[in-house]
Amino acid sequence: MRVTLLGTGDTTGTPTVGCDCETCETARELGVERTRFSVHVENERTGESLLVDASPDFRYQFLREGVPVPDAAVITHVHFDHLDGLGNVFRIVEALDVFAADENDPETGASVAETVADDYDYLRAISVRPRTPLEPFETCGLEVTLVPVDHPPLVCYGLAIEDPETGAKLSISGDTTYDVPSASREVLADPDLLLAEAIVPAHLCAYHPLGGRHEGPDGVHHTFGTKHMTREGALALADDLDAAETRLVHAAHFYPADEAFEEPLAVDGEVYEL
Repeated sequence: MRVTLLGTGDTTGTPTVGCDCETCETARELGVERTRFSVHVENERTGESLLVDASPDFRYQFLREGVPVPDAAVITHVHFDHLDGLGNVFRIVEALDVFAADENDPETGASVAETVADDYDYLRAISVRPRTPLEPFETCGLEVTLVPVDHPPLVCYGLAIEDPETGAKLSISGDTTYDVPSASREVLADPDLLLAEAIVPAHLCAYHPLGGRHEGPDGVHHTFGTKHMTREGALALADDLDAAETRLVHAAHFYPADEAFEEPLAVDGEVYEL
């Protein structure tokens, strides 16, 4: 299983358009970036590829990394930075199965699968495949399980992706607070690689109107505001899940420049062989 981090940033990316903050300037100087979140998973045994979330930067990401076009995709939730790249499949693929959760979202009145189907009904190549969270399904020769996480006010899902032949496992936290349900943690546990969202370092909770939540034993906030993990929360989750390796993703340009590119914060283009 070859995992390519196509996009490791939050909704604005780093560098952020029109921003001259020290972090964005440092990213430009280093020649690194964090485009909107997306992950490419290639099953080298079958020659198939799975896309996790369709970033608005889809076209640029695929051209930059030179990865194969996807045979299937999974959409974790309906925020634009995880969904709106689907329109890029027009005339790129003849057919694309798009998997998404089938449970109703009280906020929208529709499931993620229904929203994708309604928003992209004009794309004949797309076939939406509703799936029930916590029930494994197979695509691209891989076993995939959607797991509920905590990203109010919308429903949102993390993923466990396993190769049934090799036993390699990739877990993705999805956009979430530290309050990931226990049943989801069980599915995500013991990955070879964990991609955990870490939007900002915990010390920035002091600047959020709602502060932070889910303090650890040391009093450090694991959740920033209401719907994202801090760096410290993501690392605590990695410890909870006993991850062999962890990369922090969905990072904002609000990280101070002297912290923004430190390990284990990921940048676009990283590749992992599991």
